[in-house]
Amino acid sequence: MPGYKGHLLGGVLTGGAVLGGLFWSGTYVPELPQLAVLAALVLLGSLFPDVDTDSKGQHVFYLTLAVLDFALILQGYYKWAAVLGLAAMFPAIGPHRGWTHTWWAMLAVPLPLVLLPIWLYGATPKGMAPFYGAAVLGYFSHLMIDRKWS
Repeated sequence: MPGYKGHLLGGVLTGGAVLGGLFWSGTYVPELPQLAVLAALVLLGSLFPDVDTDSKGQHVFYLTLAVLDFALILQGYYKWAAVLGLAAMFPAIGPHRGWTHTWWAMLAVPLPLVLLPIWLYGATPKGMAPFYGAAVLGYFSHLMIDRKWS
């Protein structure tokens, strides 16, 4: 099975193809800051299924989350920081290649990206859909590379 570099590459290729196609067709053209967030979500999604085991991908994933959590705290977004901290514990529940390598987890794990902003901040589902889609796309690339669809 590929390591974290293979999964990051899969995320880059999959995310680049889909976002590039949406951009080229004029269906969805995000501004640069939003594009950066979408790219980060694709990459984090591509690493997520393997964060339940000690690996380089796990270290990259959690270092990124720690930096993001710290930035949220510094900016006074304590609710978001708490939610991120809670969500970061979920992969520790279950064995490697357990629930994190399922199609339903691919759809369920990114749901807080849509539901929490709607609930906490009054965001719209349409406004949050690209972020959900990016995380699912990255997750999909991981499962596709691992050929795991339980």
